[in-house]
Amino acid sequence: MLDIREVRRDPAAVAEALAARGVTFDIAAFETLDARRKVADVASQDLLAERKAASRKIGQLVGQGMSVDDAKAEVNATLDAIAAQIDSATEEARVVQGEMDALLGGLPNLPHPDVPSGDTESDNVEVLRWGTPPAFDFAALDHVDIGERLGLLDSELAGKITGSRFSVMHGGLARLHRALIQFMLDLHTTEHGYQEVYVPYIVNAGSLYGTGQLPKFAEDLFRLEGDQDYYLIPTAEVPVTNIARGRIFEDSELGESGLRMTCHTPCFRSEAGSYGRDTRGMIRQHQFEKVELVSLVRPEAGEQALEALTGHAEAVLQRLGLPYRKVILCTGDLGFSACKTYDLEVWLPGQNAYREISSCSHFGTFQARRLQARWRNPATGKPELLHTLNGSGLAVGRTLVAILENYQRADGSVAVPEALQPYAGGLALLEAG
Repeated sequence: MLDIREVRRDPAAVAEALAARGVTFDIAAFETLDARRKVADVASQDLLAERKAASRKIGQLVGQGMSVDDAKAEVNATLDAIAAQIDSATEEARVVQGEMDALLGGLPNLPHPDVPSGDTESDNVEVLRWGTPPAFDFAALDHVDIGERLGLLDSELAGKITGSRFSVMHGGLARLHRALIQFMLDLHTTEHGYQEVYVPYIVNAGSLYGTGQLPKFAEDLFRLEGDQDYYLIPTAEVPVTNIARGRIFEDSELGESGLRMTCHTPCFRSEAGSYGRDTRGMIRQHQFEKVELVSLVRPEAGEQALEALTGHAEAVLQRLGLPYRKVILCTGDLGFSACKTYDLEVWLPGQNAYREISSCSHFGTFQARRLQARWRNPATGKPELLHTLNGSGLAVGRTLVAILENYQRADGSVAVPEALQPYAGGLALLEAG
C-alpha cells in the first residue's frame, strides 16, 4: 500500500507516477475522503474531551454539597447525549477509513526512477544476454512433441483426470522434474545463503492482501469452498513473505544481507486473464512448481538486494547451461506490488523465442506496510518498515521445458545437463520408455 503521507504531501506527483503505469488516481476523491476523515477524527477527540470534562463535574457538584445520586442524575443526561454523538462520530470515522483503505488498496506501487516508461511488454529494456542458443542440424521440436514422442509427457491423460492446462509426467521426466527442485534448493541454501522454509499451500485472505493479490486479482485465485476464507497459493511468495506479517525484527536477526528464505511449493492459478494463451504444453498451467526466493532487508539495502537476488536466479540458468536474457520491465508491465522488476527469459528453440522463467521484484515498503513487517532501527530504537523482495529461483516446469528443448537430439532423446545428473541418480539421457 502507498504511504498516505506521501500521497498527502504531493498528490499530483503520485498521480503522475501512477499514470505512467496506466492507472488514474482521482485526487479530488482522495482529498474529499481525507478531509472527511480529519473532521471525524477531530469530532471524536472533541467529544471525548467533553465527556471527560462532564465526568469531572460529578465530583465538583459533590464538592459543592450535592449528593452523589443527585450529581450523577444531573450529569448522566449530558453523558448519554455525548455517548450517542461519540458513537455517531466513531461510525463515520470507520466508514471513511474503510473507503480510504479501499481507494489506496486498489492503487499499485509507484515505479522506481530506474524503471523505463512504456505501455507494453515490447517497451521492456534488455539488460544482458547470456549463452548462445543452440544451432541444430535438424528441425527443432517443442517440449510437447519431445515429451510425447518419448512417452514421458501426457496432456491427454491429464485432461481426462482433471481438464486442460494440466500435465502427467512419467519415468525419467518426472525424475528430472524432482531433481530440478533439489538442485535449486541446494544451490540457494548452500551457496547463496537462503534459509529453507516449509509453508502451508493454503492461505487466508489476509495473507493475500498483505502481498497484494487481493483485492485486485481475486479472479486469478482458486478459492476453497467452506466456512474458512481459504485460498490455494498462487506462489510461495504469499506464505513466505507473510512470515514477517505483524512482526518487528531486531537488527541482529537481519544479518548483513537481510533475511533470505527459499521455499519449494506447488502453485495454483486460474489463469483467468490468459484465455487462449499458451494452451499447449507446460508453459502456462493451473498447477505448477516453483522454488521461490524471498528477501527482507533494511530500506537502504533494497536496490543491492534486488541485484543479488536476480543474480541467484541467474546462477541456476548458468549452471544448467540454458541461454537467457535479462530485461527490466517498463512501467506498464510492472506487477501490482512491484516498484522495479527484472525478468529472466530463457531461450526456447521450439518457439524460437525467449520466454519468462523468473520475475525478480523489489517492492520497497509497499507489501511491508500492508503486512506491518518491520525492523527495529538501532540508531533510533524505533520500528521501521522493511523492504521486501522476491523472485522465482526458478519456475520448475518452465526450466524442464527449457532443458527438453535446448538439449534435444536428432534421434529424439534429450541430454541431461551435467550439473543435474547427480540429482537424477546419474541419469544422463532421456530416452523413449
